[in-house]
Amino acid sequence: MILGVFVAIAILSAVRKDITQGFDEVAHISYVAQIQNTGNPWPALPTMRMLDPQNFHFTSEPNYLQHTPIFYALLAAIGPTLEGDPQAVLIYRFIDVGLVAVGLAALLGLGLAAGFSRYEFYAYAVPIVCIPVLAPVAGAVNNDNLAFLGGAVATLAVGQLVATDCKTWLAVALAGAVAAGWAKLTGLVLTGAMVSAVVAYLLWGKRLRWTWTIAVALAFALAALPYIIYISQYGTPVPTTPAAISTSEIRDFGWTDPAHRSFLGYFVSFVGELVASWMPTLAARNSFHYAMLAIPVTTLVCAGVGIVLSLQRLWRRKERTIDVIIISGALGLVVNFVLQVNYSYHFYIATGWMAGPYLRYYVPLAAIVPLACLSLLAAIETPRWHAWLLGFLVAGPIIFRVFGAPLS
Repeated sequence: MILGVFVAIAILSAVRKDITQGFDEVAHISYVAQIQNTGNPWPALPTMRMLDPQNFHFTSEPNYLQHTPIFYALLAAIGPTLEGDPQAVLIYRFIDVGLVAVGLAALLGLGLAAGFSRYEFYAYAVPIVCIPVLAPVAGAVNNDNLAFLGGAVATLAVGQLVATDCKTWLAVALAGAVAAGWAKLTGLVLTGAMVSAVVAYLLWGKRLRWTWTIAVALAFALAALPYIIYISQYGTPVPTTPAAISTSEIRDFGWTDPAHRSFLGYFVSFVGELVASWMPTLAARNSFHYAMLAIPVTTLVCAGVGIVLSLQRLWRRKERTIDVIIISGALGLVVNFVLQVNYSYHFYIATGWMAGPYLRYYVPLAAIVPLACLSLLAAIETPRWHAWLLGFLVAGPIIFRVFGAPLS
């Protein structure tokens, strides 16, 4: 039922979405159309052009995306021709809905395999389904959807690997990491750190032979191959195209800050924007909507405490399977956050661009925060406080999803 409701919402979003509103969909679609038009599955970034969102004919405006092309080449191969056919975008949106639906099914399967009670399962599943950005991005053409699928499959697989020691799940986890990595660099960082931590845990416990590290290294090399090629082509795994510095979006939305801030000032602003991006909206927020951000902030605090408790259980050698998932996933989130802050700050110094933090960059490991909250819940013995926290974990995401931004 949860999966069905989510898919219905995502399909409705796909049908109703204006292609020019949010998540860079015109740029992503243009990337696919470029590959179809030229027949080159690995186009040079400076040569790419944008489609006119009205008639889907190419314009002279350069495309500002710098992602590796594997996701777009796959779409170009299986989808209809885009150039000159604006209606064809709906087929691609449905493909993306399918990617996210399979990923969500994997995460729900992880919750079922964990043996949660009914209400604990709700406390795990509802926050994931109610991530405000998840359904809208699922209903748009965006490489974040493949990253989510890869991250979800990797999360399920590492959980089953720790629980069963079946090496087939290691292969599935590595496949998920490759998929997430081929989608975008943040997907590789998130899943790579998580899977590496789980492999290290199993080696430490002598539950995995050292020879398996060869397969792990080869899989990570495969996942990183597109970025190795980019380094050889552009000197960096994240090339900055000229269009990325001077797009009309930056000018229109006023995302520049000519007065360069110190790192501390930028970091405070970065964290604030990251929290606000939990509910993305182009409409103006009022004080009530900002007050609603207390719900995700409180959730993150609970998750932080849960991570500490999982670390304590690991230190005492009383860890459960979900503790290993939580710790390894948290490592991936922290590594990704540090790298993103560093990259965004240097890009800000170079361009004055203030629009760096996006919560959707962390969605491939969407299960980690609710699992960490359940780690805290398991440590609460007082029935009253246990019930209050359980109620908050289930109701809080729903309330925030409904009231966290202007309805327009």
